[in-house]
Amino acid sequence: MNGRVMNMRQLISLVTLGVDDLARSRRFYVDGFGWKPVFEAPHIVFYQMNGLVFSTWLRTALDEETKRSSPVKSAGFTLAHSVESRGQVQPILDHLAKFGGRILRPASEPPHGGMRGLVADPDEHAWEIAWNPAWPIDAQGRVRFGT
Repeated sequence: MNGRVMNMRQLISLVTLGVDDLARSRRFYVDGFGWKPVFEAPHIVFYQMNGLVFSTWLRTALDEETKRSSPVKSAGFTLAHSVESRGQVQPILDHLAKFGGRILRPASEPPHGGMRGLVADPDEHAWEIAWNPAWPIDAQGRVRFGT
């Protein structure tokens, strides 16, 4: 590339989470969040989102696919699901808990404003359920960073 930096689009096309039990994970995402799979195979489930694809992949198969020398578990990230109103946060946390989630932090107001709470999926992936009045959600469900 002659020392020049490649100009790549600022884009995430797929997020994949490794899971220990695909059926248990599917119950959380399908019955809890209400998401509909677009493709399912014995080791993976894909969900079409608003602008990207989300998948859950049986961890042993994912480790084999990524050629990891040893299984890796990471809690170094949090995913987020934005909602349209502050009053939706705690009911969604409670609903997800009925389908295998574990509430990590009940709904509360963070110092920067809004409302948020955290829930872990059955494989301990953290999800923030959040309402931020400065981050509008458009008709297609896309969130825009605001101040």
